[in-house]
Amino acid sequence: MIYHAVPLGEWNALPDRPYAPASLAEDGFVHCSPDEETTLAVVNAFYRTAPRPLLALIVDDDRLAARLEWEQAVPAPPPGVAEGTFFPHVFGPINRDAVERILEVQWDEHGRATGLKDMS
Repeated sequence: MIYHAVPLGEWNALPDRPYAPASLAEDGFVHCSPDEETTLAVVNAFYRTAPRPLLALIVDDDRLAARLEWEQAVPAPPPGVAEGTFFPHVFGPINRDAVERILEVQWDEHGRATGLKDMS
C-alpha cells in the first residue's frame, strides 16, 4: 500500500475519471509516500495550508493501472523523513479502483498533521 495526500475537493472533482493531480502534468508522476509516518511529514512540509479536509488515499500498488517506480526525493526528503527514503511515484493517473481506503488527516491546535483516521 502507498499513500497520497489530496484535498477532498480535488478528489471529488471528477469522480467518474481516474485521479490525475496537477503534479502528473507538472512533474510527470503522482507523488506518493510509503507509509503513514512519511505521509504526515510530507503533509507538514507541503500541505499545511491546503484546503481541508485533507485526505490520505491508501492505494493498493498491485492494482494500479499506471507504472509505479520507487525513487529518492530530489533534492532531499522533507523534514522528518530519513535521508535515503524512497518514495513511490505513479507515472499516470491513479485508477479509483486501486484506492483501498480513504483516511482524513488529523490536525493539532498548531496546524500540524498528527495522524490519519477513517472518514465517518
